Amino acid sequence: MTSSAAEYTELERVRRRVFLALFIALAVALHTFEALLPNPLPWFRLGLANILGLTALFIYGVRELWIVSIARILVGSLILGNLFSPGFLLSLSGGLLATLLMATSYRLWQAKIGPVGVSVLGALGHAGGQLLIAWLLIIRHPSVWLMLPFFLLFSLISGIVNGLAADLLRESLLNHPAFARLRKLAG
Repeated sequence: MTSSAAEYTELERVRRRVFLALFIALAVALHTFEALLPNPLPWFRLGLANILGLTALFIYGVRELWIVSIARILVGSLILGNLFSPGFLLSLSGGLLATLLMATSYRLWQAKIGPVGVSVLGALGHAGGQLLIAWLLIIRHPSVWLMLPFFLLFSLISGIVNGLAADLLRESLLNHPAFARLRKLAG
């Protein structure tokens, strides 16, 4: 059986879509699972679903990061039944600012920043976006900013954990035969 370059390109395009769909599905599952876990304090979550967004960023690129992040927030909120609720607005604002910071840092310093650095920036952005929306729409009191140091510390820790996990997942995927072409491009 012979295959042309066009067939190979189409196979790569389909493979990319399939893996992107898997990243979204896993991110939604983690988002939903994490929402069901008890929280020590309101709004404190590890953000495990961001592992899939980071992996998509470092394997495919910025566009795929945006797709995974936005799809995860929308579909996860729809499944949890809180679409357009205050919790959804907090998640969306944090997710948009986090994704913007991750995408920008990746584009500006791609050769100098890895998944851990991008993840920490995203986690800090997520915390900042949530607090800003909480202050603007929910708790219009300056004392909400007293939580900022705790949010930043927790974001630093969760950003490091998620960045390390994303780096391990990326390395594992790039060693899989389905990613052989991407491994050659990266190496």
